[in-house]
Amino acid sequence: MLGIALWGLNRGTMWRDESATFQIARRSVPDIWRLLGELDAVHGLCYLLMHAVLAFRADEVMLRLPSALGAACSAGLVTAIGCRLARPRVGLWAGLLYAATPFTSFHAQEGRSYALVAAGAALATRCLVSAVEHDSAGRWAGYAAAVAGTALLHEFAVLTLVAHGATVLAARSRPGAWRRWAAAAGTAVVPLALVSSRQGGQISWIQEPGVEEPRLFALQFAGPGVRVLTVAALLAGLAALSPLRRTGRVGLTAVALPLVALPVAVLFVVSLVKPLFVDRYRLFAFAGFPLLVAAGLESLLGMLRSAPWRPVVTAAGVAAVAAAFWCRLPFQEQERGKDGRIDDLREVAAYVDAQTRPNDAVLFVPSYQRHIFLTYDREFAGRRDIALKTGAAASGTFYGQEFDAARIGARIGAERRVWVVAWPSAWSEQWFDEDPKIIALRKGFELARSTRLKSGLVPLYVRE
Repeated sequence: MLGIALWGLNRGTMWRDESATFQIARRSVPDIWRLLGELDAVHGLCYLLMHAVLAFRADEVMLRLPSALGAACSAGLVTAIGCRLARPRVGLWAGLLYAATPFTSFHAQEGRSYALVAAGAALATRCLVSAVEHDSAGRWAGYAAAVAGTALLHEFAVLTLVAHGATVLAARSRPGAWRRWAAAAGTAVVPLALVSSRQGGQISWIQEPGVEEPRLFALQFAGPGVRVLTVAALLAGLAALSPLRRTGRVGLTAVALPLVALPVAVLFVVSLVKPLFVDRYRLFAFAGFPLLVAAGLESLLGMLRSAPWRPVVTAAGVAAVAAAFWCRLPFQEQERGKDGRIDDLREVAAYVDAQTRPNDAVLFVPSYQRHIFLTYDREFAGRRDIALKTGAAASGTFYGQEFDAARIGARIGAERRVWVVAWPSAWSEQWFDEDPKIIALRKGFELARSTRLKSGLVPLYVRE
């Protein structure tokens, strides 16, 4: 998993979500706290961790390295769970399948918290198995710490508690175990509910899921190719219908099936009322799927259990995972190219650096396009952001505070050349023409030229 995660880790550019991590993590700790008090508390622990990481070297590789390490930990933990609940070869197959899936390697190369959240959820699941089997206060305390830490990385990770509750039920645990699990769940849920309930606007952009969402979800978890999806789904179904024999108090299917199914189902149902159904929010649930597929493969090859056949069976499973990886190789390669993400912020920054003159004026339309400057500030060195009143860090906001329309108009009027860094589809959007900065700019200025890039439209206006 680590090898796959490090392959092509430096794509040469960031996209908008990574940009948020990069520019916020480079602020001082007091400035980060100021932001979290009003915005994005859901990623607070991630920003603080990345602040320490980027203190060593602030670049794209270092930004993504924690995710690569988190993915490697997840694969190892999936393997450990499979070994503990079934047998070593089941754990081996599950860990390799986890590593070979494009969905996991995509987030293993993201400068965000999701791969770390997946590692935390896998650790919490492993701690749950231990706590259910031994039912000691110390093991339940370890489980509570793992769940709370994971939820602090991203609050949607609390949905693992739904899956874990089903596992505790399937294990027919004693009442004391139920009380300890409930206490651990409360430890994770209550603090987050108090902090994040005031920041619901941060997810207002998410749309209600449609009828295509379940199919796309299945392709992400088990595809993207239809052949791989079909085989994997059949093996997972076999594991669900014919669970492997338990080796302890809890069986593999009782752990893996709720983990892969219940968080996704709950998130989908809730999203019909309050849209929350986003692929990266479900990464932590994926760990259950390779465990089910490996268990299904074990059931299928169970007829060859005699000692002489064991190495053959193990090798056959590894070969099957290798074949799955080969089928997915085009998707793996696509993820690592410049077109592997929806944005290319460096392209816009490089264009501004090459085409503008020192001391040229720059406007960002809308203001969130300023994240390109906040991420690649060296390329904008010497260019004046004439609409900006207070910087992002000082104002405790994502993109800073701008002057009012009248003041911006007066500042524009004193310029001779003004560059605009706009959203790439700006010319076809009504909001662009109605933006006060554009209205002020068109009074006395004419369009000299315009360049459309993947992540920005960059027109030059000069005084008539």
